[in-house]
Amino acid sequence: MGEWRKKIREVTPYVPGEQPQFADMIKLNTNENPYPPAPGVAKVLAGMDAGKLKLYPKPDARELVDALAAEYRVAPEQIFVGVGSDDVLGMAFLTCFTGEKEILFPDITYSFYPVWAELFGIRYRTPALDENFLIRKEDYFVPNGGIVIANPNAPTSIAMPLADIEEIVEKNQDSVVIIDEAYVDFGGESALPLVEKYDNLLVVQTFSKSRSMAGMRIGFAIGSRELIGAMYAVRNSYNSYTMNYPSILCGVEAVKDRAYFEQTKAAIVTTREKTADRLCELGFTVLPSAANFLFVSHKRISAEELFGKLREKHIFVRFFKKPRIQNYLRVTVGTPEEMERFLKEIEACLADMP
Repeated sequence: MGEWRKKIREVTPYVPGEQPQFADMIKLNTNENPYPPAPGVAKVLAGMDAGKLKLYPKPDARELVDALAAEYRVAPEQIFVGVGSDDVLGMAFLTCFTGEKEILFPDITYSFYPVWAELFGIRYRTPALDENFLIRKEDYFVPNGGIVIANPNAPTSIAMPLADIEEIVEKNQDSVVIIDEAYVDFGGESALPLVEKYDNLLVVQTFSKSRSMAGMRIGFAIGSRELIGAMYAVRNSYNSYTMNYPSILCGVEAVKDRAYFEQTKAAIVTTREKTADRLCELGFTVLPSAANFLFVSHKRISAEELFGKLREKHIFVRFFKKPRIQNYLRVTVGTPEEMERFLKEIEACLADMP
């Protein structure tokens, strides 16, 4: 082995959901929105002056920041934008967690958290969810170097009450508490109203789910001016041009169209509830979802076997071969037509069981 190889940082990377390419596929494995972005986004793209791409975008993405500030009624200095919420979260880890004390996040949650912690040399501990996959708030009433909670949680889809979130934030004012709200628009209660009360709170959201813009990679965080300023100082020491020009303009249009946002969000929630009811009728255990996906299990057929059978039909869902959740599938909510085909294939699989 060459000596230089011993100096290379070794990490176990995050593994994203499969990105299959079949004309007849139903893609329910990566929690994308089945509906197109707001109509204004297409208009921006159609009328875009490609000549502007020769120039760097504005480092502060001011148009997008101002649109978000107006939408969420905070000061522009309280908003950090990045290339998807993964970029925002990664920058938050790098900024807020020093590694002097262990940070805390649940044992079953977004699997990128331990990857960032290990990459940045941050010690962490993972309090176990209870037998119903709920967070025990008391597990976070201990000394720590920071806390990260996805609410609603992934992959379980369960939302934590805002009162419990506030209690965790209130009891940990000596460390930064990050609430990852990637799925909050589908049924959770946002912690954004708490930002003015607690300067140690950072709320992170994304355009990838409820705003149908996973392909544009837009994420943002809202927090105190001091916390957001610290994140920008770190970001600008690493890469000051993270948000590209088309994403800034398209993001503004997505934020402005509140009516379309509410319409597509409601459509997904309605389809989610109908699908959950049908799955329960078929004998599935379906966790109470406040997200744009369902977390389901069946006693007669293993999750791994069902995952394989659906895959053969070009229906892609997410299977996690991990302790405690190895018999669950995560199913993104698609269009009514997609979910009907999914359910028919499920019925066929169960009918073939002895």
